[in-house]
Amino acid sequence: MESLQRISRASELEPFRVRFLGRRGGSLTGIMRRLSEVSKEDRPQLGQLANAVKKEITTLFEEKKKELARKPGIKADKGLDLSLPGRRIPFGKLHPVTQVMEEMCAIFEGMGFAVAEGPDVETDHYNFEALNIPKHHPARDMHDTFYVSDSILLRTHTSPMQARIMETKEPPLRYIAPGKVYRCDSDITHTPMFVQVEGFLVDRDVSFSDLKGVLTSFLQQMFSKDLAVRFRPSFFPFTEPSAEVDIACVICGGKGCRVCKRTGWIEILGAGLIDPEVMKMVGFDPDEFSGFAFGLGVERIAMLKYGINDIRLYYENDLRFLAQF
Repeated sequence: MESLQRISRASELEPFRVRFLGRRGGSLTGIMRRLSEVSKEDRPQLGQLANAVKKEITTLFEEKKKELARKPGIKADKGLDLSLPGRRIPFGKLHPVTQVMEEMCAIFEGMGFAVAEGPDVETDHYNFEALNIPKHHPARDMHDTFYVSDSILLRTHTSPMQARIMETKEPPLRYIAPGKVYRCDSDITHTPMFVQVEGFLVDRDVSFSDLKGVLTSFLQQMFSKDLAVRFRPSFFPFTEPSAEVDIACVICGGKGCRVCKRTGWIEILGAGLIDPEVMKMVGFDPDEFSGFAFGLGVERIAMLKYGINDIRLYYENDLRFLAQF
């Protein structure tokens, strides 16, 4: 049994067992299977001898196994050397969209906004009609909606939380509503599911200058203290007047590049004063209360903040990409 005595590691035990004692291909197993070829007179004697040898090898094998188990740093059952340095487990990281959304929420909370969350599966009433978008309104075509039934859908924006909160609470109100939204759209700048932050404020004597002050402060905290911001007239069914908000291109500093299409400006969000018709639908007197609302796409903010040129990178789960954040 010199080969058994030469074994010094637990990992070498299993190959030895398979070689001599294994049911398939083991040396002793092969000998015992060939006993049928021996004459009847010699078969009993050779059978007893083979069993005795097998018993002795098995006994020596178990003793060797126990011997190795007593050695420090050796685990006989799996052959693990506990004295070796451990494998480094990589730390997980928050997804860049999650990081940016948390930063956005923190900035707005610092300005006094509370955070509210609502259902992803929404009713047609709250998603459209309560926001002054009745049936057959052309603005519905802008949303490319996923319908579950005639009255149930996957929300196309987080603005339904505006109507839900205004129905149940009295002014003054100051809320943001972050969450996933869904639209039938997919290319390098759009995905069927994305994350949006809706925000609104309702109180007495709220003006457009209040909206400009809040959004300008937010954008300058998000990107840069000296960031240039501009407001362009636009249209949204639930705000009047409405505006598109642009920032100086964070890639070229407003000088003009491929990202900003040589204009020096990048559209970043939509906003406006809450339409009086929306106020009436939730039971507020538009002559007594006024307010503003805005909506931001978190992925778009993250693309500009981190210089990401393809929105699909967020959802491919490539660790090389995610590890950069």
